[in-house]
Amino acid sequence: MRRKFQVSERLACRIFGQHRSTQRKVPRGRSDEEALTADIVALASQYGRYGYRRITALLREAGWAVNVKRVEQIWRREGLKVPAKQSKKGRLWLNDGSCVRLRPERPNHVWSELCGKLGDDGLRGR
Repeated sequence: MRRKFQVSERLACRIFGQHRSTQRKVPRGRSDEEALTADIVALASQYGRYGYRRITALLREAGWAVNVKRVEQIWRREGLKVPAKQSKKGRLWLNDGSCVRLRPERPNHVWSELCGKLGDDGLRGR
């Protein structure tokens, strides 16, 4: 662009709104970026509840010399997220892997302590 319009580096950078240092430094890509990204995605799908910090620990155990910040950057770029943790009270599954709420199979199998009674004044009591 500078050669075409015969302008200085300062003027060209001011017009485009860039820092001058971005024109001098050539960005270099990392040779292992694709392999690292593939490993991160594979570990994230295998360990669904693990975040980027625990995935970093697994990568280090596997022999990668990787920084937490680099894994976090790749994590965000790939759009990976840890699903929100559900409380035990409102969860939709049991510990045996099924996806149904606990339903009574016989009398006195499932209990509830949320029973109350209405008083004379119309307010609930326990």
